[in-house]
Amino acid sequence: MRYSLRQLEVFLTIARHGNLTRAADELAMSQSAASSALRDLEERFDLQLFDRIGKRLQLNEQGRLLLPRAEALMHQAEELEEALLKHNRAGELRVGATLSIGNYLAVGLIAEHMRRHPGARVHLDVENTVHIVDRVLNFELDIGLIEGEINHPDLDIQPWRPDELVVFCHPGHPLAQTGILNDDDLLAAPWILREPGSGTRQAFDRALHGLLPKLNIVIELQHTEAIKRAVEANLGIGCLSRITLADAFRRGSLIELKVPGRDFHRMLYIILHRQKYRSAGLLAWLELCQPAVPKRSASGA
Repeated sequence: MRYSLRQLEVFLTIARHGNLTRAADELAMSQSAASSALRDLEERFDLQLFDRIGKRLQLNEQGRLLLPRAEALMHQAEELEEALLKHNRAGELRVGATLSIGNYLAVGLIAEHMRRHPGARVHLDVENTVHIVDRVLNFELDIGLIEGEINHPDLDIQPWRPDELVVFCHPGHPLAQTGILNDDDLLAAPWILREPGSGTRQAFDRALHGLLPKLNIVIELQHTEAIKRAVEANLGIGCLSRITLADAFRRGSLIELKVPGRDFHRMLYIILHRQKYRSAGLLAWLELCQPAVPKRSASGA
């Protein structure tokens, strides 16, 4: 064989960091050894995998083509080692989740996964849909749980579970007296919303099509809890996933507002890179999520 797993490991680590020094530090190698491993790999196959931009190494077209195959091969090698050492138990898993899912659903899934597979480790990153998608595409995450609708040829996108956005306000807000909003109410109200690029904002914009240019959006925030606190301070009305509002509705600190004629329903999705190797841990996670997945799956949003 004209290449080694160590060379691929060096290549993948440099691709992740974009920097030879940081890659060498992570791999506990000298900088010269890491540089030599990359140079040997490139010279053996007469190719260049990175463009050198100062001290930064940026994947070029050949590097991007090799990346998913090298990633899959390394995961297979890691799983083989795991199987030899631990009898094929689920190992480390990198899960990305958007804010509503990460804060209200993912922790329960992690707890159940670890109960079923003692010793398994799960790293959870919580970001908005755009960031989760980018990190899955770059193999920085094994799997993503997202709220936004996307379509990308390199992603396997599976419907996971239905969800619904809810418009809400402070109990002392004038709109709380009627509890039902028409288009004039929607246009007159000051709104406190998630930021563009989030799945929640995408679903909100779709539900309020035709009104968006005229809406009075006074605050945009990246965190659901911050939006709830702002609405509880009676600074405006908000719109978030029902799963994030159950406790507040039960306490009476926030009031649900009905919006007849506007569809706030949406689907939550599981996303994986199409070339991502399905390790034992990843298959176990998918099996855990399976009861919520509709029988008819899809490969696009």
